[in-house]
Amino acid sequence: MSPTIEKYFVPEPSKFPIFGSFALLCIGAGAVMWLNHVGPGPEVLLVGVATLIYMLFGWFGQVIRESESGKYGKNVDASFRWSMGWFIFSEVMFFAAFFGVLFYVRVISVPALGSGENESVLWSGFQGVWPTAGPYGADAFSPMEAWGIPALNTLILLTSGATLTWAHWGMMKDNRTQLKLGLLLTVLLGALFMGFQVYEYMHAYSEMNLKLTSGIYGSTFYMMTGFHGLHVTIGAIMLLVMLFRVMAGHFTKDHHFAFEAAAWYWHFVDVVWLLLFVVVYWL
Repeated sequence: MSPTIEKYFVPEPSKFPIFGSFALLCIGAGAVMWLNHVGPGPEVLLVGVATLIYMLFGWFGQVIRESESGKYGKNVDASFRWSMGWFIFSEVMFFAAFFGVLFYVRVISVPALGSGENESVLWSGFQGVWPTAGPYGADAFSPMEAWGIPALNTLILLTSGATLTWAHWGMMKDNRTQLKLGLLLTVLLGALFMGFQVYEYMHAYSEMNLKLTSGIYGSTFYMMTGFHGLHVTIGAIMLLVMLFRVMAGHFTKDHHFAFEAAAWYWHFVDVVWLLLFVVVYWL
């Protein structure tokens, strides 16, 4: 007898991709209009954000209902795993570009500009050391120290990785209480991390004069830590959704890839922060 071939689930045509495209168009156009003070930029941006939220709730909700109804088999599960893997790889490349910029600036560009051959290009007295107020001589500022809030946030994120792993163990042992508590603690730690980062930014702007306009140091600092903060926020929202689904009775120890995908993403965010702490704050 020949083995049974599992049928690959093919969803019905969906309206949500066109809504997503419309949302991204409005967000991009609205942001450009707003920044250039042209037309109803904020209103267009708001329409785009609202449409995007509608699309996310509708499309993800449809996928959840299909999954919980048993329509997804091993082939679909494998597709989800490959998709999440490639998505995280794209995020790795996203942050690799930022780390590459920081390396080029600190190791190549600034020392080269500080050499005697290039003194005429910059202002008098420029020194090729990091941190620098270059390239145009911004106001004096204080660089961010590693010890204090950054070190505390490192401890918070490392702890959140441990609580998430503990929640996963609860899933595999079918201990729903441990699973819920671990997820809740992880989400709260993520929110605490973001609270401290907001305070750090306020302190940097008001007391250290460290701003986006503080030369290449300020722009790379806020670009790298700000995008990481955005990823922490997205990861915390993902885990909060997982908590709501667990409370609704979703997932079993043999069928819980949505939880695993969110956990992969969170651990990726943890690793990126460790690298940021070392190369942005410490070195």
